[in-house]
Amino acid sequence: MIERQRIIQEFIELCAISSPGGGERQIADRLTATLTQMGFRVEEDDAGTKIPGNAGNLYGRLEGNGSGGAIFFSAHMDTVVPCDKVTPVIRDGAIYSDGTSILGADDKAGIVAILEALRVLLATGETRPTIEIIFSVQEEGGLKGAKVFDIGWLQSKMGYVLDASGEPGTIITSAPFQNHIEAVLYGRTAHAGICPEEGVSAIKIASRAVHRMRLGRIDKETTANIGTINGGSATNIVPERVIITGEARSLREEKLEEQTRHMAACFQQAAQDLGGRAEVKVNQVYPGFILTEKDPVVALALKAAQSLNFTSQLVPIGGGSDANIYNGAGLPTANLAIAMEKVHTKEEFITIDNLERNSRYVLEIIRQYVKDPALS
Repeated sequence: MIERQRIIQEFIELCAISSPGGGERQIADRLTATLTQMGFRVEEDDAGTKIPGNAGNLYGRLEGNGSGGAIFFSAHMDTVVPCDKVTPVIRDGAIYSDGTSILGADDKAGIVAILEALRVLLATGETRPTIEIIFSVQEEGGLKGAKVFDIGWLQSKMGYVLDASGEPGTIITSAPFQNHIEAVLYGRTAHAGICPEEGVSAIKIASRAVHRMRLGRIDKETTANIGTINGGSATNIVPERVIITGEARSLREEKLEEQTRHMAACFQQAAQDLGGRAEVKVNQVYPGFILTEKDPVVALALKAAQSLNFTSQLVPIGGGSDANIYNGAGLPTANLAIAMEKVHTKEEFITIDNLERNSRYVLEIIRQYVKDPALS
């Protein structure tokens, strides 16, 4: 049986462990010990060297005790800051921090849901598939851990990330592709009071470029934004260099590429018009994905939610998660909502009821997977 007090205790213990991106060593050691005690074979990859950081991604594998395939679950170990001294507080049926830090439900609520479901499976001795676990590092810093994880370690043909807001039963079935855009704009310096006509303002180039851009909500699947502008040194100097960064996102890769070309062209044209020069660099931050209720990974989550009488919703999301990386590598992965509230703020919280419901949902997904031979 799911044990409510055990969930509360473990969640509080994990939240109290400081785990900023790049500093996940303590929680990685804790989770390695926990999974090992459960009978998992646990390996840590070299993400800590590649990214870098003081810990790598954890991969755990527990062999099934029946026929059938494998299924994986994933959550990330890092949290946003401030997280150096998290003091969880229970109030009105929910768990908060004491207000001086974030709580870390994003994504330690996902970790706890997975661990509790595993404990029940092992305690009952019921038939289970081979279960694979990925606890990733540095998700908050741009999905860095998942990007360097070797998907070849996995036997699973599909799986779940637990890392979204919304009630249990909500399934994230689409998330955007994202491009990061950086433009370095060059003008020509001059004294702004004595001979401004000899100069070319890089700030003016930036202003003209941004004015021409389609930004904000482009359509229901596409967004774009300019986030930072840095340049200039003094009011009496015509600025010769500006660095400007932005992003574009879309559920459709072709729309993303069109919007990215448009933004790059605005930089180039503005520089040309004003006698300057533009260098534009584009990097894909992460790939997008679109799943439907016909995909087995979604159909299974819907069946489990129905079995638990959870209200199901298939929803898109405007941000990325490790699910983007796994889907981009060809591994169908749904992102499950775990009811974390006000994430990335000091007011973050999660109700104890939802912590318990998350565990029940993971457990039921595994049980439904066992019941459906077609999935394996």
